[in-house]
Amino acid sequence: MTEPTGDATGRGRIDVHQHVLPPQFVDSTPMPMQVPDTETHLRALDELGVRTAITSLTPRVFLQNASRRREVARACNEFQAGMVRDHPDRFGAFAVLPLPDVDGALAEVAYALDELRMDGVGLFSSQEGRYLGEPLYDPLFEELNRRKTVVFVHPAHCNAPPELNLRAPGATIEYIFDTTRAIVNMIYNGTLRRYPDLRMIFSHGGGTVPYLTFRISRMEAGGHVENVVGTLQSLYYDLATAMVPYVLRSLQELVDPSHILWGSDYPFAAVAHLNEEVELWEAYDGLDAAGRAAVEHGNALRLFPRLAATSNVG
Repeated sequence: MTEPTGDATGRGRIDVHQHVLPPQFVDSTPMPMQVPDTETHLRALDELGVRTAITSLTPRVFLQNASRRREVARACNEFQAGMVRDHPDRFGAFAVLPLPDVDGALAEVAYALDELRMDGVGLFSSQEGRYLGEPLYDPLFEELNRRKTVVFVHPAHCNAPPELNLRAPGATIEYIFDTTRAIVNMIYNGTLRRYPDLRMIFSHGGGTVPYLTFRISRMEAGGHVENVVGTLQSLYYDLATAMVPYVLRSLQELVDPSHILWGSDYPFAAVAHLNEEVELWEAYDGLDAAGRAAVEHGNALRLFPRLAATSNVG
């Protein structure tokens, strides 16, 4: 088995934001770059100093397969579970669900968590125009809350409306805005208040939420919501494409290091580009050694106790 790299103490990073795609969907899934095979993936982990990567799917896998979401979700979850089975200390996995098919999602939660023993569930900020926080999803969140599931939220694949005539790539700002919309919708509609045992991780430093926290908190003035800042502080945020001072200083104003998780967005962030980000992360002066260790692996070990049992991290 490939040995992971790490620092002088033998510790390695736990990356909660990496993506995979089963080979049978490669030709039908529009992707911005080639998704690596498992051996290439393992070599990338070593180069990035990542001991364990928790994989997930992006919404692109459903773009050409909307009519068979249940079948696609099942195949993707079995593929990820196979990676974990073959390399239990190198991979974890978030189950993808066939939303907005809530009945299908509930069935897949039971299969993925009870049979495949996956580490959590991956959701998208929106699907087919339905944002997280809509009452449609309450039965799903009730079940995930009952299970105290770790829920990873990735932005939807989205672009600005064509009538706005904005030509910048959607990933530049639209993904970040979509995450922000999902979080605000879940607060405004009371989802996070009704289901307090959810342990939710939001990608890319929470979108624009840290910067907009004060503005979001003004929703309390209407009496419809309460404790906005406390609610936001109860969430977890990964650092995929966000391990830079611009984001980190704002994020640290909102949450302490115990709610920040290391993430890379590999392979959509290529290793060469990631090495530049990692250099910025390693030079960042806003965390002491204990805080840095918490972000890189300690917080993930608390969320995913299986990893503590299968690795010598921490």
